[in-house]
Amino acid sequence: MNKRDNLKRVIVDFKKLTPEILALLVEKYPDGYDDEQIISFRNANNEIVDAVEVTTSDTKYLVKVSTKLAVTMENYDEDDYEDFDDDDPEAVQDPELDVEDDMANEEEDDED
Repeated sequence: MNKRDNLKRVIVDFKKLTPEILALLVEKYPDGYDDEQIISFRNANNEIVDAVEVTTSDTKYLVKVSTKLAVTMENYDEDDYEDFDDDDPEAVQDPELDVEDDMANEEEDDED
């Protein structure tokens, strides 16, 4: 049996994103993620969820894909988080999104 099969699996929404997970995402996807790297699955409510995967020694994180995630990864600067604990979900703030872009993305999500 593969050791990776025994990892704890955690689904992470943007609101629960910590500096540690964000840093791992930026390290794994330095140029952002693309469609081939997105995993789609059904959650406990039978809803389709799109996520990207990042793994630590004991946990596999599936981070839900969103416009906020993409913008935050794009603008990542580890110095922004030096005053926070690595596991502080309050540290990662909602990015300023262009309202028109946000509305267009919501419409795209509704079409899926």
